[in-house]
Amino acid sequence: MSQDKVLADWKGREALAEEMIPLVGRLYRDKNVETSVYGRLIIKRSVVDVIKAHRYVRQVEDKELSVCDTHPVLTALDKIDVKSAHVDVGKLAVKFQQEGNGASMEEFLAAELAPAIGGAASEPTDVVLYGFGRIGRLLARLLIERTGGGQSLRLRAIVVRKGKASNDLEKRASLLRRDSVHGSFRGTIQVDEENQAIIANGNLIKVIYSDGPDQVDYTQYGINNALVLDNTGIWRDEAGLSLHLKSKGVAKVALTAPGKGIKNIVMGVNHGDIDDSDTILSAASCTTNAISPVLKAIDAKFGVTNGHVETVHAYTNDQNLIDNYHKGDRRGRAAGLNMVITETGAAKAVSKALPQLEGKLTGNAIRVPTPNVSMAILNLNLDKGTTKEELNSYLRDMALHSPLQKQIDYSNSPEAVSSDFVGSRAAGVVDALATIAEGNRCVLYVWYDNEFGYSCQVIRMAQRMAKCTLPAFPKAKV
Repeated sequence: MSQDKVLADWKGREALAEEMIPLVGRLYRDKNVETSVYGRLIIKRSVVDVIKAHRYVRQVEDKELSVCDTHPVLTALDKIDVKSAHVDVGKLAVKFQQEGNGASMEEFLAAELAPAIGGAASEPTDVVLYGFGRIGRLLARLLIERTGGGQSLRLRAIVVRKGKASNDLEKRASLLRRDSVHGSFRGTIQVDEENQAIIANGNLIKVIYSDGPDQVDYTQYGINNALVLDNTGIWRDEAGLSLHLKSKGVAKVALTAPGKGIKNIVMGVNHGDIDDSDTILSAASCTTNAISPVLKAIDAKFGVTNGHVETVHAYTNDQNLIDNYHKGDRRGRAAGLNMVITETGAAKAVSKALPQLEGKLTGNAIRVPTPNVSMAILNLNLDKGTTKEELNSYLRDMALHSPLQKQIDYSNSPEAVSSDFVGSRAAGVVDALATIAEGNRCVLYVWYDNEFGYSCQVIRMAQRMAKCTLPAFPKAKV
């Protein structure tokens, strides 16, 4: 193909992507319809981002996918009365090519999206972030990003302790605005000193200073029946977390750490355990979220006899930058200079989400000198033998078409390294080229963004607690 033809092809795709952006925006703002391409969100994305989302498909499917295929889907979607849904236009485009059977695009979509046609948007749920550290700020970004027509989860306030600096509010806003790992905030941020608030992309977020979870009257700020996302990690049991429920305006509490004596939920795995009556839940740990979906998938098809989970984990804020006193073994040594062997409860915690694996897994962890993205190595003995090809094909299908598609992602890039997975929204990403399978034994390598991917899982749990999870189309294979 000549240079002129290559450039002309690019310009054509660029023009179609430019036409798609206002359609994507209007669907989201007016109808609360999220759109994606094979799981990659295209809401509030640039032209190049939209094209790249389509290019991803070539890694996991046997064919290319172009904006030429999805543009007609979006155009038709804009014309039908669909509301409050997550629509994967990439998968629908492929399905239309395979199963359209002479129907028009609008007729095809009307049949595929029938449950979401003519519905009503849900009432928004007030959300309070209790704490504003690494996870808290990423949760804020995700909540703000999802401010659309439905506003199903609406960030109303952040609760922190008063800092020593006179410009505390500006410092909080600055940490939200800039992040050394995850990059700049997508949008605009203003500080409203008079109202003691941060305004981010049109969201007025009250900053409340408090020394305890039971010392805030949220109703005086117009916040009612709120879901509190406690990301401090200070209170982890029912007695401590129930203090939040003593504050006026709070209805439910979610913990962004492993809980003690409360339900630990891994979305995609045991979210069916969430009852309407539950007022306190834990989202478990980042590692438990990364490995449980893959283990569930493997156990369902091959059976897990036993195994060992080794976590190669990015250093965290509880380690020291330089050698200094630390109550934990080895964690006092300089995090940026050493690999540090430490304990992890993730392997045992898996049994809280997957009781059938009780007592079958051991685990350990190595903290390494990288600021984000970790890896879990699953060394498993299986009830049923398999091959690398069969195992990867199965996990690829789980990542694309199963109910676990939001939790499991799949990579077959020969050049992938940890930094490539910064910003991954999946709980874990299977590195297919590293898979080892021989008879009844296999070794799986699962990457995970221990900050952002985990935060996405927390948001999914919050949506479930607030009963505002969007139905996804096309329907996953059961």
